Amino acid sequence: MSAALLRRGLELLESPGRRKAPQGLQGGRDGPRAAGAARRRKAAPGPGKNKATIKGRVVKSAIEEYHKKKAVNHLRANLRYMTSRRCTADKAITQQVLTQNRGRKSKDQPPEKKEKKKPEGTVFTEEDFRKFEREYFG
Repeated sequence: MSAALLRRGLELLESPGRRKAPQGLQGGRDGPRAAGAARRRKAAPGPGKNKATIKGRVVKSAIEEYHKKKAVNHLRANLRYMTSRRCTADKAITQQVLTQNRGRKSKDQPPEKKEKKKPEGTVFTEEDFRKFEREYFG
């Protein structure tokens, strides 16, 4: 929580007649005339004036401010939206988007797929081998 929110919360809990001036402002007076003029300039708040308002705006409690600014986890709703099969794109379109977003560096390129070598079959059949065997060995 920030210091300003904490201060506001303490001000709400504090009774209205027991406010003290901050320590930095207490000792800086230039004689009785200046103090009197400052008192005259600053109108004394009447019993009906609300100190918690700034030009008609009411300061909210620190707890409400905290809950309003607290981060919300949208993971569950996002997963539900992504997994629902409402709108599916074509494979060609998704591949095109992926290639457009891919960088030009070598680390961004997918590994090249090596073509699998097909096992080379023999040109000769079993009958050719038998025929050769008979001719060669007798």
